Amino acid sequence: MEQPHVVVLFGATGDLARRKLLPGLLRLFEAGLLRDAMIVGTSLEQWSTEDWVKMAREACEEFGKGEITEQRWQPFAAMLSYVPTGDGPRALAQTVHAAEATLAPLGREVQLLHYLSVPPKAALQVIRQLQEAGLAERSRVIMEKPFGTDLASAKELNARVHEVFRDKQVYRIDHFLGKEAAQNILAFRFANGLFEPIWNRNFIDHVQIDVPETLGLEGRTAFYESTGAYRDMVVTHLMQVLAFMAMEPPTSLAPGPIGDEKKKVFRSIRPLDPRDVVRGQYAGYRGKEEVSDDSETETFVALKVTIDNWRWAGVPFFLRTGKKLAEGARIISIAFKEPPLTMFPAGSNAGNMGPDHLTFDLADQSRMSLSFYGKRPGPGMKLEKLSMQFSTADTSSSTSVLEAYERLIHDAMRGDHTLFTSADGIEALWEISQPLLDNPSPVRMYAPGSWGPNSIHQLIAPRAWRLPFERSWRI
Repeated sequence: MEQPHVVVLFGATGDLARRKLLPGLLRLFEAGLLRDAMIVGTSLEQWSTEDWVKMAREACEEFGKGEITEQRWQPFAAMLSYVPTGDGPRALAQTVHAAEATLAPLGREVQLLHYLSVPPKAALQVIRQLQEAGLAERSRVIMEKPFGTDLASAKELNARVHEVFRDKQVYRIDHFLGKEAAQNILAFRFANGLFEPIWNRNFIDHVQIDVPETLGLEGRTAFYESTGAYRDMVVTHLMQVLAFMAMEPPTSLAPGPIGDEKKKVFRSIRPLDPRDVVRGQYAGYRGKEEVSDDSETETFVALKVTIDNWRWAGVPFFLRTGKKLAEGARIISIAFKEPPLTMFPAGSNAGNMGPDHLTFDLADQSRMSLSFYGKRPGPGMKLEKLSMQFSTADTSSSTSVLEAYERLIHDAMRGDHTLFTSADGIEALWEISQPLLDNPSPVRMYAPGSWGPNSIHQLIAPRAWRLPFERSWRI
C-alpha cells in the first residue's frame, strides 16, 4: 500500500459483506496488504460498533479460512467501526474523519475507498450521501453489478455517477475477472510464443464460455424478476471473459491499453440476433414468492456471439449459464480445427472423440487442460484422447492465491483499473444487446438438474457442448 486507507463498506451487514468482503479484508490484512487502514461499516441496522464487530467475527469464522482465535482476531477488530446509515451524512462523515485521524500520525495523505455492497436501486442514494457528507473527493468507489438494465438506463446511471465522481474514480467490479484463471489467460496468450500464433480463425473452430450453477433462486426472485440470467450474468460476467479471450495484444498490461483492446472487442460484436439465443426457465420457478404464474423471466440463457473482425471472422463464441443445472462449473473451452485424417486406417478412432480442446477452469484454484490424440500402446494404430493438465494447487505458491474479491479490492486500493469495466465498455455491451431486449426469444421450460432446454443442441449444431466433460479432471 502506497498510502493509508479508510475503507467505507456500505451494506456492511448484508450477505456479500458476510460471505466475501469481511473475510477477504481479514485475509488482505493478514497477508500484509491492508496494514495502514481503518474499516468503517454502515448499513440500515441500528447497531453499535460492538454489534458489528461481533457479526464480522461470526462471518469470518463461517466463511473465512482457518480458526479465528482471539489473538488472530483482535488486531483486525481494532480497525473496525460502525455507523448506522439512518444517522445521516453528517454522522458518516464524523466516523470517517475519526478513522482518518487514527491514521494521521503516519504522516501520509489518507485515501478513501467506498465499497457499495448495496442493491442497484440504492447505489445512487449512497453516491448522493457521499456527496452530501463531503467524502467524494480524493476517494474511489467500487460499484456492484448490474450497471443498468439496458442502454438507456446504463447511460443514465453513468451520467448520475459522473455528477459526483470522475470515471477514473469508479471501479465497476466483476469478480470473474478477479479470478487467477482469468488473468492466466493473459499470461498464457501473451507470454508464450506457442499459442498466440494459433489464436485466430485459421486454427480455432469455436469457443465455449460455460457457467452452469446448481443453486436455485430461493430468496432472490424479486431481484431476478427485474434482471434475468442475461442481464445478471452475460453482460456483466461472460462478455467480460470473452473480451479477455478475443482481444488483440495490448501495447502493455497497463489498465489503459487493456481497456482499449476490450472495448474494440465489444464494438466488433455483431448485435445479438434473438434467433441465436435460447432462453429457459426451470420448472418450479413460477408462482413462488414474487413470481407470477406467467413469468417470462429467464433463469437460463445460451447464445451464439459473432465477432466481426479479421482475427475471429467465422468463429462462433457460445455462451451458456443458468440456475439449477446438472453441475456447477466455470470453464472456457477452445476447440481447435481438426486436421485431415485420411491417412489413418479405419477403426483407429481418429476424429471419433471430437476436436482437440484447450480448457481453462475458472475455479479459485485454477486449472488448465490441453487434450489431443495420441497412440494407444500396443500393436496397430489405435488412437485415444490424452491430456496435459496444470493446476495452481500443484505449485509452491498456491497458498498465495487471492480470491477474486480480495484481489479486486486490493487493485482498487492501488488505483489499478485493469480488471474493472469502464462506462463506455458497459454501454457498448448494452448497445449490442438491444435487439434481444427489444424482441426476446421465447422462454422454454427445463427440468432442474438438467443442462437446460433441448434447443441448446440445435443452437450449437453440428458441434457439441463441452460440458458435461467426457472424463473428469485428473486429481
